[in-house]
Amino acid sequence: MSTAANGVDEPLLWKPEQAAVKLGIGRTKVYDLMRSGALRSVRLGGSRRIPARALAEFVAQLEEEADAA
Repeated sequence: MSTAANGVDEPLLWKPEQAAVKLGIGRTKVYDLMRSGALRSVRLGGSRRIPARALAEFVAQLEEEADAA
């Protein structure tokens, strides 16, 4: 577990459904982003999980794109 800035432990790996809630987007969009490579994910058994760092990197990339526009 990692510790967030607010002192609450957060998972290192998120289910796509959890990542969708965290990002404020739909579950289908998360799967689309994973499929396209825009959002990194890892295989864990037969499931896909999104590393917490990948969520932060994805948001940072969105911010960079917005700043460049």
